Amino acid sequence: MNQNSLISVIIPTYNEGPTLGVAIQSIIDQTYKNLEIIVVDDGSTDNTKEIVQEFTRKDSRVRYLECPYDDPYRVDIRGTNIGVGWVSRNFAMDQSRGEWITFQDADDASLINRIEVQYMLAVKYDAMCITTSWLPFDEGLLGKKLDVERITQGVLETAMTGPQEIYDFMKSSKGFLMSGWFPHNYVPFVFKKRLPTRPLFLSRLDPYPGTDGVPFFRRETIKTIRFRPRDKRVWPSLSGRGVGRDHVLQLAETYNKNYSFKLPLYLWRTKTPDKNIIARYKDYLL
Repeated sequence: MNQNSLISVIIPTYNEGPTLGVAIQSIIDQTYKNLEIIVVDDGSTDNTKEIVQEFTRKDSRVRYLECPYDDPYRVDIRGTNIGVGWVSRNFAMDQSRGEWITFQDADDASLINRIEVQYMLAVKYDAMCITTSWLPFDEGLLGKKLDVERITQGVLETAMTGPQEIYDFMKSSKGFLMSGWFPHNYVPFVFKKRLPTRPLFLSRLDPYPGTDGVPFFRRETIKTIRFRPRDKRVWPSLSGRGVGRDHVLQLAETYNKNYSFKLPLYLWRTKTPDKNIIARYKDYLL
């Protein structure tokens, strides 16, 4: 595959030292090599900086950035991280140099051909944004890749959700009062999520058809599409997080060139892992 395009992989992190090294290594090991790997520290108080510095000494593609901006709304009254790194994501995007941008969460990992496959799909379909799917994190999957040709039998469309379907999903997920004429930015999220007012702001809460936290998208989009704080998100989750869902649906609304593929390339440390999913795909993992 032609690897002339520089791809920026941004890894936002906040006190995730125990898992950060695995996340970085899974990107270093990618089959697509023309990468810049930006670890953006969102105010960590653990040994994050020292961990990243070990990688910067070994691999010149790895960069360490400290986000100079604080998110005053990082956690809610229960201590839940509702900001989900939206400030540091925007900062790192501005510092990146790649023609394409994607993310890697600091507590997850990726199969080693995730970036290559996402790039191939984005070029093939002239997409603005690509998402793929995930498997539960398992240490035994580190260093493996997905046999995409075999799983699709050469017909990628069998795994595809196209732009029109995603655009329709975007439209049907937007609450009545979120169409632009109503000043919803001034309505606190805690009010938006309450019944009976919820349908006015949050029409549908079903998940985006792809792993929206690690989209693969064109750099040119960052001029207009940014990550937003919770109260300004048009498509959040019911918990108020949903920073990735809001971002990819902004892209769908603006460009109508989003594609999603049911190709499990991301390894998510879910709290309720289903080992049957891994068994289902074991013959396609090399």
